[in-house]
Amino acid sequence: MSSQKKFCPVPFDQQPLNEYKSLKKSPLFSFSATDFKTFVNRLILIFVGIITLGLSVTIFSLSLSKLSVHIIVYNVLCALFSIEVLLVRLYLGWSYVLKRLASASIFYEESGWYDGQLWIKSADILTQDRLVGVYQVEPLVVRIRSLLILISSIVVLLFIFLFLFS
Repeated sequence: MSSQKKFCPVPFDQQPLNEYKSLKKSPLFSFSATDFKTFVNRLILIFVGIITLGLSVTIFSLSLSKLSVHIIVYNVLCALFSIEVLLVRLYLGWSYVLKRLASASIFYEESGWYDGQLWIKSADILTQDRLVGVYQVEPLVVRIRSLLILISSIVVLLFIFLFLFS
């Protein structure tokens, strides 16, 4: 149990620090909390896997002679779009936890959506939550946002390439 239990009426799973810990342990979000090199390597591995799958399906459904640059670019776009969707999900999850960690008051549900309460954090808990938010979660959000902007730019450039050369 959390040491905050005696001070905090918020259910254990809805406490921002516990939300952060559970998100960090979840399979989808845990790899984004690793160092930057490992995170990018796993994204590249996912990208290569999607490209391989897409090109395999394309080659088996069409003959190899019908494979063109446009089809390859479409496969790359599909893989990049998949990475974008993953990054958006990571961004939304981490930014939600960051918002709850930085907030001075927490909205929580005791037993259902109809009986929500608002709890004002004590100074100690607020300080602890904000430190975790600033030093643990905010760098992840910034990193994911930067990668999302980079990949979105690449997608736009590929669309421009397809538009100009089709």
